[in-house]
Amino acid sequence: MSRKITLFYAVLIAVASLAVGMVIASRLDLSPQSSAQTLSIPAKNSAPLGGSIDAATFRNIAKAQTPAVVTILTESKRRMSDMTDFFGGNDLFRRFFGMPDDQSPDQGSRGRGVRPREQVTQAAGSGFIISKDGYILTNNHVVEGATKITVGFYSEDGDDNSEYNAKLVGRDALTDSALIQLVDKPSYPLTEAKFGDSNQMQPGDWVMAIGNPFRLAHTVSVGVISANRPSGLPVAEQRSQDVLQTDAAINPGNSGGPLLNIRGEVIGINTAIISEGPASGNMGIGFAIPINVVRDILPQLRNGKVVRGRIGVSLSPDMTTQQAQQFGVKSGHGALISTVESNSPGEKAGLQPGDIIVEYNGQAIRNRDQLIRLVTTTKPGTAVPLKVLRDKQEKALNITVEELDLEAESTARRSQSGEPEETGAGWGMRLGNATPDIARQLRLPSGRTGAVVMDVDPYSAADKAGLGQGDIILEINRTAVKDATQARQLLEKVPSGGTVGLLIWRRGQEAFVLARKD
Repeated sequence: MSRKITLFYAVLIAVASLAVGMVIASRLDLSPQSSAQTLSIPAKNSAPLGGSIDAATFRNIAKAQTPAVVTILTESKRRMSDMTDFFGGNDLFRRFFGMPDDQSPDQGSRGRGVRPREQVTQAAGSGFIISKDGYILTNNHVVEGATKITVGFYSEDGDDNSEYNAKLVGRDALTDSALIQLVDKPSYPLTEAKFGDSNQMQPGDWVMAIGNPFRLAHTVSVGVISANRPSGLPVAEQRSQDVLQTDAAINPGNSGGPLLNIRGEVIGINTAIISEGPASGNMGIGFAIPINVVRDILPQLRNGKVVRGRIGVSLSPDMTTQQAQQFGVKSGHGALISTVESNSPGEKAGLQPGDIIVEYNGQAIRNRDQLIRLVTTTKPGTAVPLKVLRDKQEKALNITVEELDLEAESTARRSQSGEPEETGAGWGMRLGNATPDIARQLRLPSGRTGAVVMDVDPYSAADKAGLGQGDIILEINRTAVKDATQARQLLEKVPSGGTVGLLIWRRGQEAFVLARKD
């Protein structure tokens, strides 16, 4: 089983007071690439499900569809670092940034406390073929971060044990889906998976999962749809994804494999399980991304990028009908705005915290999830009419949707929470915010702001400039630094080979250093 198992902690259902986590098979990164070939979107069979089940039903499905399922093996480079006892036995960086306690100290020539090194890690997942050109669907977390992707095929007689190289075409974190394509292909024709209609699936419907649990290739398990869970899987801050819940056995390594209906058609991509922890396996509660959701974005995955909209507001949990009516919402439905980002489309349109969006582009809003879906599927740059309730008075507004950038959202959250930020290529260091606790520990004068150097790669530009863990960057080329995000942005603007002057705070005094970007 891969050590690269990611935990998704969420309370999705009430399970006998058991603390559970969402476990996914692997998590591995690769820049989206495009391919010269075209991809035909698989047809969707929406004919009603029916017919009897006999002793050969599941055997026939397994025999017909297993050849379309592949094993996906990945390699990625993981950076390891040795932390020094920079702050004595009560390491500030461990306490405030959750860094590991079992690192050996390495003072280095300037007392810097980091000696990062790269380690190659391997992981395994599943996928399924959707075209004879070698396009394969899988989970984003299976291939995220991968520097190498190889694919293994089912062979009934065991003659073909070869692994074939593949490349990433496109991936999407919000649906946890990814499209890869074979670079090398077997000599025999590829078997394509067929698509069913995930909207048809109801609790009690029979399903089959095929995948690579614990690296046991092409394992078959059978169960039923346990529930349809709208927005049941958290994927990002205030963002979640609809899932199909199943009791078909799904374990680490099944991620990316197909969930099939009784006709042997793909109706979901197996993604996550509820488990007591990373070392445990199936507990009869697994989740799959509905195939209709992924099918809709296949053209964008094929182009290497999925484009979505955003309006820059956060929404409160859904109001009860009684609460909504108390706010003057006659229908009892709407989406309550909690915060409005500065300089966002929402702020420019005049939205305010406490506003209730009751209509978006002419469509009545029932809840926050519906509004989020409508916004994310709106083409960026589109002007959309809104109706909101403010102080029980209806107001008509117009808002221009902008493009959703999950990485930028994540960066903003890291900045607010104090998590380290990468400075980008050419510098080799990670920065954190000079929070009040850190500023006090490092004796930074009151009123001063900056970005704390969290760690430095050996032989990097930062290392050559003499920067070390615990230095606080106060200014970059005479521009005062407010936080880690601003420092990263300023440093990323420096061209390769360019030099910057850094005013830093080190051991109770200011120092000036020159740093040349690699």
